[in-house]
Amino acid sequence: MTNVDKPYSSSCDENKEPIREVLADYLDAAESVLEIGSGTGQHAVHFAAAFPHLTWQTSDVGENLPGIRLWLADAGLPNLPPPLELDVTRPWPETRHDALFSANSAHIMSDAAVEAMFLGVPRVLVPGGLFALYGPFNYRDAFSSASNARFDGWLRARDPQSGIKDFEHLDALSRECGMLLVRDHEMPVNNRVLVWRLAN
Repeated sequence: MTNVDKPYSSSCDENKEPIREVLADYLDAAESVLEIGSGTGQHAVHFAAAFPHLTWQTSDVGENLPGIRLWLADAGLPNLPPPLELDVTRPWPETRHDALFSANSAHIMSDAAVEAMFLGVPRVLVPGGLFALYGPFNYRDAFSSASNARFDGWLRARDPQSGIKDFEHLDALSRECGMLLVRDHEMPVNNRVLVWRLAN
């Protein structure tokens, strides 16, 4: 491996425990979770340690895998297999999982990529499995806070195709893909965890 600095995200440190508290309500019976867009790998290490009964499978685009591998290697946890390369707009790995999780991904994706992610979920999620999506979302085309509006402006200045997505659109996509909303959890700092279940 070429020299890679171990990546770090302060927001991951800040939100990992509130997210864990939500996920704990859903993962008792799960054996395998696929994380879409694992980023630095920090969430994976925290959640794999918190839920030793399940395999936490990281994934991301190829350029992010070296940093994830560093976090996984330092953690040395038996339920953290090597990360998978996954670009949601390309063919997905031939795997099946009891649950899927993704954090802070939708708002950095284009609308087309988000749609591709939702279309991909039923291909790797077992019937009755859950998909949990964390991040900021708009409701009825309106920002939930001034800070989210500023964040959206920053995102779009960096990449015009990105930006905070509307809950209603995501929920419509989920229904088209055979999923129904289980719960919309309010989280700190104007974020949410949306949980859908794939039909049996």
